[in-house]
Amino acid sequence: MSANSIALGAVGRLFCIPTPLGESRSARAILPADTLERVRELNVFVAESAKSARRFLKQVDPDRDLQRIEILELNEHTRADQILPLLAPLLAGCDVGLLSDAGCPGIADPGASLVAAAQQRKLRVIPLVGPCSPVLSLMASGLNGQRFAFVGYIAADKTSRELALRALERRSIQHAETILMIETPYRAQALLDSMLTCLSPPTRVCVARELCEPEESVLTQTVADWRRKPPTLPKGRAVFLLEAIPQRKAPDSAFRPRNKV
Repeated sequence: MSANSIALGAVGRLFCIPTPLGESRSARAILPADTLERVRELNVFVAESAKSARRFLKQVDPDRDLQRIEILELNEHTRADQILPLLAPLLAGCDVGLLSDAGCPGIADPGASLVAAAQQRKLRVIPLVGPCSPVLSLMASGLNGQRFAFVGYIAADKTSRELALRALERRSIQHAETILMIETPYRAQALLDSMLTCLSPPTRVCVARELCEPEESVLTQTVADWRRKPPTLPKGRAVFLLEAIPQRKAPDSAFRPRNKV
């Protein structure tokens, strides 16, 4: 029985399918065999872009007739009242694949709204294995992997951005956790500049660039070290992490001089 076979009274399953983070390596070089096999079995997909979805599907199975594939779009322009109709294939008993333009669907991705709708209706949601830039960057950063928080994008305005960074630094100290952020390629340099301007010198900052690409770079240093040789980031995808170090208070001295009279 294929993944799209319909049993009497059955509903379909929603498969969250990771896609490559960049364009230099094909899906078959990045994704595990089990994930690739599941993609080949599915005939209905929900994706940010039909064009990018077809490109991905062609990488997975070059001989497949894409005219037989149904691709529904869900992106930042999709209205709230357009989410429920996307569940129709699932409710009709058809398995569906959810695709992101890059990385894992549902993580900093509009696909989260479809997953939420599926969960509310008790439909089965199955995540498949593949690259996730926040997880990969944390793995290679050397920062605290026991407690961490992914906060996605922060404010674009410089003043608001620096206020947010100071608040995140305080949060990192208070909860002893690593903070992870992402930024668009054209604002990545501005975010790093703000981090080096307003964060404390001992705070550790990691910049993870172009993960899974030939030019991949993951570097962790203190703010003080970054300031000694501030980098110019090439335009591209990046994840930013920070872990703040609590400031030690000076010990109280046993000797207290008397006030002069």
